[in-house]
Amino acid sequence: MAVQYLTVDEESAGQRLDNFLIRILKGVPKTHIYRIIRSGEVRRNKGRVGADDRVVAGDVLRIPPIRLSERAEEKVANPAPAREFPVVYEDDAFMAIDKPAGVAVHGGSGVSFGVIEQMRQARPQARLLELVHRLDRETSGILLIAKKKSALKALQDQFRERETGKTYLALVKGNWPAKLKVLDQPLHKYLLADGERRVKVVGKEDPDGMRSLTLVKVARHIPAPVGLEVASPDGFSLLEVTIKTGRTHQIRVHLATAGYPIAGDDKYGDFELNRLLGRSGLKRMFLHAWRLRLSHPVSGVPLELQIELPPELEKWMRLENRH
Repeated sequence: MAVQYLTVDEESAGQRLDNFLIRILKGVPKTHIYRIIRSGEVRRNKGRVGADDRVVAGDVLRIPPIRLSERAEEKVANPAPAREFPVVYEDDAFMAIDKPAGVAVHGGSGVSFGVIEQMRQARPQARLLELVHRLDRETSGILLIAKKKSALKALQDQFRERETGKTYLALVKGNWPAKLKVLDQPLHKYLLADGERRVKVVGKEDPDGMRSLTLVKVARHIPAPVGLEVASPDGFSLLEVTIKTGRTHQIRVHLATAGYPIAGDDKYGDFELNRLLGRSGLKRMFLHAWRLRLSHPVSGVPLELQIELPPELEKWMRLENRH
């Protein structure tokens, strides 16, 4: 591979050099990228440049010849399969898609690719496609993808400042008490021995606890269908859950800790009930990113995006399937 010369475009201006190279040099390990920056082999306008320096439109970057590892070469040779997802909203700045359950939002932690890698393959002409936020692999619903760097920053700022309204539909075991409307409990993220992430509620004084706020409204109560009366004698509750903070597994842990685990949750749920739910046709976690209120990242106009339950959840809810 020969020396490359890259000219920084307007869209990439202001990005840190390391982040710019990680995006451009797909498949090259991050450790290698930092090594060539540190060694001075990457030059900007013929001078040395640091990993945290921000690139400017028009900068000419010299990239040394890079030999990929076998694994990285395999990744480049076998990219993610191109896939489009149902579009809920799209304009020049960003798009909202309906993510199906069972698909990770990005590659890593045991999966080689996710939604974002598949979208980039499906739209090779797109100058930029970046995830604005995340959804758990098992959760379906609205996922935002930025098409411009300015939109990415504006949307992420809204999420961070808690200016968005994110409401999910969750089906939980039991009859949720209507008076229990606010769950304000800190959460602490930790790793299991096999490296898998888990989250638990901790005391208000715990230094590792992150403030986490979940609002709950009961949409309806559903009697237990035939075959589930013993496992869930109080039936099920369909909840509208609005999160004011976006912690990992926040809804799942808050609801389970309150004694009402989400139906089909394989990490924090009732495993015996899940087995019976699978037999009755519910083969996934019943958590769906249903509604999102935000301001348009360019115009500032308020937007409300909403998608109904996916067919597999809607079908399970239908009363004729229940007896």
